[in-house]
Amino acid sequence: MPLRLLFLVCLSLSTYAQNHYPQDYFRTPLEIPILLSGTFAELRTNHFHSGLDIKTQQREGLNVVAIADGFVSRIKVSHFGYGKALYITHPNGYTSVYAHLQRFSPAIEAYVKNHQYEVENFEIELFPKAEELRVKQSELVAYSGNTGGSGGPHLHFEIRDKNEHPINPLLFGIDVKDTTPPAVTSVYVYPIGDDASVNQSNKKQALRLIPQKNGDFLTESIEAFGKIGFGVSVTDRQDLAANKNGVSNIQTFLNGRQNFELDFDTFSFEESKHINQLIDYEHFQEQRQRVQKLFIENNPLSLYRNVIDDGTLTIQDSTHAVYKIKVNDFKNNPAWITISIKGQKRALTQPKNTPVTPYYVYANQPMQLKEGFVAVDFFKDSFYHDFYLDFRVSGDTVTVHKDVLPLKKEFNIAFDVSKYSETDKDKLFIARLVGYRNYPVYHSTNRMGNTLTTKTKTLGTYTLVSDLKNPTIVPINFKNGQWLSNYRYLKLKIDDDLSGISSYRATINDTWILMEYDYKTKTLTHDFNDGCVTDTKNILKVIVTDNVGNSSTFETMFYKK
Repeated sequence: MPLRLLFLVCLSLSTYAQNHYPQDYFRTPLEIPILLSGTFAELRTNHFHSGLDIKTQQREGLNVVAIADGFVSRIKVSHFGYGKALYITHPNGYTSVYAHLQRFSPAIEAYVKNHQYEVENFEIELFPKAEELRVKQSELVAYSGNTGGSGGPHLHFEIRDKNEHPINPLLFGIDVKDTTPPAVTSVYVYPIGDDASVNQSNKKQALRLIPQKNGDFLTESIEAFGKIGFGVSVTDRQDLAANKNGVSNIQTFLNGRQNFELDFDTFSFEESKHINQLIDYEHFQEQRQRVQKLFIENNPLSLYRNVIDDGTLTIQDSTHAVYKIKVNDFKNNPAWITISIKGQKRALTQPKNTPVTPYYVYANQPMQLKEGFVAVDFFKDSFYHDFYLDFRVSGDTVTVHKDVLPLKKEFNIAFDVSKYSETDKDKLFIARLVGYRNYPVYHSTNRMGNTLTTKTKTLGTYTLVSDLKNPTIVPINFKNGQWLSNYRYLKLKIDDDLSGISSYRATINDTWILMEYDYKTKTLTHDFNDGCVTDTKNILKVIVTDNVGNSSTFETMFYKK
């Protein structure tokens, strides 16, 4: 085959490999220009962001449309997380996801409400059959909102493959204007191992960034010896939005040869938990800044590409090396960082001090710790590496290290409460103490006999707390005996200041009614358009229960024609 023809064939294959997602199959899910407040796979608390957060002009109620023909395959309504979410499966095998919705289109809304009234629960998950709720491209399927864990009005939008793996929707031809390179906030260098050093120190160090006229960066030169690695804190923004978002790709080069790459095109939900090993978790907990490590420490993430020696560098004495970091956004706007490394073996002036405790955790082995009335159980492979654990018990409070190490699995904490009376046992729960004021935050607590247990993936201090207060229920837009003929909604505020709300139930004239719960505003809302009110005189009864069983009942009368 002629060389030129071979080159064209290879170029064609390369281009196809880079563009194997359909480009003209899907439209955008909104009828307004696409501006982003969140990008795909950007770093979030305990997970990668699985879609795009699309701005909705700081308001709710915008039309959300199907991005292609298909059928509604899943509907989930929950207090937290995605809130009201819709899943549409398309003939080409992909599924689109629309979350934090205000409400569904009339036909889908009626379908959902029928099932909610059937099971008498606001939270519901449905899997319609393929022929039940078919939709066409551009058909209205929902209205944008702020439900669930949303921090403000927007549409969370995803595209998933047949294995339920989320894929960057921008790979399907959805366009967002972006001519701005990523911003580099900080660069860190990590000595790895006791015999490694940077500038005569065995501790992590921040490097001073020196901006260049072309937008790239140099750092101060370093002296190093042994195995080292680097980390960066970077963000990106689009041209028409000020939000600081995640980047699309990071590559590193040692003396011109690539030795590491992070590619954020797709991932699985199962591996998302390993984000805490990708970032410098201790740094994030103490500084609230996410530094992405550009080397692998026992991390099975599928995002890694073209890795040599786990992305680490082994620096020899009397050598010189140039290390470069290239950070790209989705539009391939690059930001380059150049670091000059001089190999120099010197005596350490700042050795790393590792605290030694009586408890040493082997990551590949289970471990049980017990003292006083408390037992802690770690399972095999709960941690990414071995370490000395700080474990202390004082009465009904246990300190299980400090929250500076990520976990792969949950561990168990058990409290023996046999010393308490039966009445007191019913009001106890396990709480994690957070903040400088050690505020108790409820952890899901189970009781079996005289033992209270909780499962958690967060190290820290846990204690027993007693909750003796009932929840509160306060009407918002009405009062007892009022005529509500011209009202569309009935609203109440419910709250519990310690263990938190566990459940609620509302009836009118002893018939269950749907009340939507917004935990952010602590509001219960009933829509009179549901058609539950048929009498003129009506008795509303609301029962709210907290997580230890304390219960409050609110009862009132109203009139409506």
